[in-house]
Amino acid sequence: MIGPVVDASWLRQHQADVVIADVRWYLDGRSGSEVYEKGHIPGSVFIDLDRWLSDESSPPNGRHPLPSPERFAAGMAQSGISNNHTVIAYDDAGGVIAARLVWMLRVTGHSAALLDGGLKAYHGPLETGIITRRPGTFDAQPWPQERLAEISDTTNRTNVLLDARNRDRYRGDFDPVDSRSGHIPGARNVPCRENLTEGGTFLPVDEIRQKFVDAGVVDGDQTISYCGSGVTACHNLLALELAGLGRGRLYPGSWSQYSLATDHPVATGDSPG
Repeated sequence: MIGPVVDASWLRQHQADVVIADVRWYLDGRSGSEVYEKGHIPGSVFIDLDRWLSDESSPPNGRHPLPSPERFAAGMAQSGISNNHTVIAYDDAGGVIAARLVWMLRVTGHSAALLDGGLKAYHGPLETGIITRRPGTFDAQPWPQERLAEISDTTNRTNVLLDARNRDRYRGDFDPVDSRSGHIPGARNVPCRENLTEGGTFLPVDEIRQKFVDAGVVDGDQTISYCGSGVTACHNLLALELAGLGRGRLYPGSWSQYSLATDHPVATGDSPG
């Protein structure tokens, strides 16, 4: 299987052999599809995070619960993605959104990777409008339970909890969307955006590895990644894999679910608590 990240030179050499997916999405409500139509990497299809990469938001399940395997498969097929395709996904935020699609494909055995640096790394004329591919054949597969975590797993201290949100949200300074501010007690803050250089490409692998080691990661199988709603947490999971530390587990409900569970304690400040 292809590694979790490829660079722009790799994409130039293999562009005719892959499906390129634009997965732009914005917390502030801007439309990813509109910015896609105004300019995207030539040939890329737009994948709607809310429609195909998530189920309906609900307090019990969180803001971006995983979709049913059937819903995900339908979205991939309608986008022209088949079982045997290699998918290269990008956004305009260093991959922190597109990582959700890549993670979902990789854990179900499909070939997929992030474009390192995202849209900024593509040096060439952009294409406008909407690209429609011939429908693909994509089989629904159950989400592997060994790659997922539940809210009950967050209290198990044999697990290493990683919070991928920005430091101010981890500390509890504010929260723009969720009912309580702070973090899950025991969680270490490894902001996914700090996996990146100022230019939006991944840091050297040894630096990424050290960040995780400093946070207590020894075995990826005992590592749980969460964020606000289970999207940017996937970036840390791909970074773990890139650093050779295993694949980790995703807590899909993340803070959007945990913060509403008022019987569960909340920690604030810079320390895990």
